[in-house]
Amino acid sequence: MRTKDQAGAAERTAVSPADLPSAARRADEFTARRRGALRTYFYSHPRVMDVVVVISYLLAGSGIFLSGDPDVNMSEHVVIVLASATVLMFRRDKPLAVLAIVSVFEVLNIVVVPTASNIGVGIWFALYAVAVRYKTVISFALGIISAVPLMAFMLFLYQYPADLLSDNGPSAATSSIISAIVMLLSNIIATGVGAAVRSNRKHEAELRQWAIRNAELASVAERNRIAREMHDVVAHSLTVMVALSDGAAVVVKRDPAKAGDVLGQLSQTGRTALADMRRVLGVLRADGGTNRSPQPDHTDMGALIEGFRQAGLPISFTQSGPPLPADPALALTVYRIVQESLTNVLRYGTAVSRVEVMVANNSLTGAITVRIRDDGHGTLDASIGSGRGIVGMRERARIYAGTVDAGPVPQGGWLVTVALHPGESTPVNGQL
Repeated sequence: MRTKDQAGAAERTAVSPADLPSAARRADEFTARRRGALRTYFYSHPRVMDVVVVISYLLAGSGIFLSGDPDVNMSEHVVIVLASATVLMFRRDKPLAVLAIVSVFEVLNIVVVPTASNIGVGIWFALYAVAVRYKTVISFALGIISAVPLMAFMLFLYQYPADLLSDNGPSAATSSIISAIVMLLSNIIATGVGAAVRSNRKHEAELRQWAIRNAELASVAERNRIAREMHDVVAHSLTVMVALSDGAAVVVKRDPAKAGDVLGQLSQTGRTALADMRRVLGVLRADGGTNRSPQPDHTDMGALIEGFRQAGLPISFTQSGPPLPADPALALTVYRIVQESLTNVLRYGTAVSRVEVMVANNSLTGAITVRIRDDGHGTLDASIGSGRGIVGMRERARIYAGTVDAGPVPQGGWLVTVALHPGESTPVNGQL
């Protein structure tokens, strides 16, 4: 109200629930464009991707059938491959359990069919699922652990078939060491691919949350702007209308002609308030064909002062320095600050005999000073106002790196001093 601690905090309007799906949808569309059509399809149909993985594993295990080796136990090989393929269907739901089971099947497979073409392939698919689900450190540790059984078998138990060795090539022991290293590296690569996908998905989720938070902030800023404009329009207009109606009631019997003039001003104030409210509420409409910002021209300052004079305030207005910069937003800021300050004087002040309004533009520093002072006595009735007046002035001044100092003066009355620095303006979303 008329004291600093009665100004209250800025009201925060929650984002409309309808805005969040829209922001999330835009983020999802952006992510889909980054993935491409094929990856987006598999991402949206995970079970189809599981089928593709199983088919790929079965194709990798079918190479042994093309060799025609009569010493291969085909029936046991088929059972192990089908069992592994079945388990891989659940890799997305139970990645750790699938990795453990497939690791056992891989050892059995190499024992039964030493020349199998799918040794380690099942572990790769399982490790990918683990890396997508769990942290990188855990995933790589499991990748190394899952390679140990196969590596141990290759180094100590595996006997290279004679037809796989050549006279000029590496020995069986060297080949076993190379195979063990390849198994370890392949596990690390499969884990790395899964970890990269997990990191990418985490980044996409962060982008999605950022888009939603950005929509929330934009919506809150817009709704706060609307609330601030509504407060300025309604508080000013209703205060002036109440003062005019009280004045009309006093003079109606003594001077009917004067009362008629006051009632005419009352009607005009109401029409102006309705027009401003339509422009403010226009930002909530979907169409953009109308001018939706209630931005009075700076030449309206004289009309603003005259309106308060007719409402009963003895105002003296002075303006020094060069004209204000040709910035409609800056003009609106000055206009609203003067309007809010005079509305507070009219609403809260009692026994007001003098109101001084001063707007000074310092051509050397580029600073604009707005000063409103009255000599009245303020009311402490906290039920009269909403607490947004001084807060709104500070929000407007902050856009131009400005400050607002409002409070009582020792000699009596109320003083509002605003310093604006247009050269250091920091508009948010292009709005006041």
